[in-house]
Amino acid sequence: MDPYVIVNSERFDLYLSEEQIQKRVLELAAELNKDYTGKVPIFIGVLNGSFIFFADLIREISVDCEVDFLKLSSYGDAKISSGNVTLLKDLNCEVRERDIVIVEDIVDSGLSIEFIKKLVLRENPNSFRVVTLLFKKSVAKINFPLEYVGFEIPPEFVIGYGLDYGQKVRNLRSIYRLSGGGSRPAGEVRARR
Repeated sequence: MDPYVIVNSERFDLYLSEEQIQKRVLELAAELNKDYTGKVPIFIGVLNGSFIFFADLIREISVDCEVDFLKLSSYGDAKISSGNVTLLKDLNCEVRERDIVIVEDIVDSGLSIEFIKKLVLRENPNSFRVVTLLFKKSVAKINFPLEYVGFEIPPEFVIGYGLDYGQKVRNLRSIYRLSGGGSRPAGEVRARR
């Protein structure tokens, strides 16, 4: 594992190793398996960023379950969110009276997860919960709790393990942060999805 990577002439230092991530994925899966014993939840991955986390997590789920995906856009290739969330791929499942678990790579501003919550709740699911690998709690503006959080992180620009920089470096096995702390002004935190 590299102690740093260079992307678009910017240095990113190792932040969370592959081993740390996999250990936490196992812990999150154990919590979900316990909480959904006797139920058949639908795990909904938010594309594109969650696909690696989603695949690793779902392979550790031992309860009967279904899977589906949503695709949203709020960033494109820019580092600054447009502030608008657009639905690019809707669900193919029936969520009415089902237990829904949204799987996110990262929750930062909270715009996307708020959009998803409104979208899903209007279909009257039995329950709605979120599992996210990363949570930027200090900048998130959400009015509901996130039940399953892998790591709380500061408002830094991070890449790897599904998280991209202009659609690149999703394939890194570890998570890296912009060198020097990588803090950016509010709204300038990532390029995702």
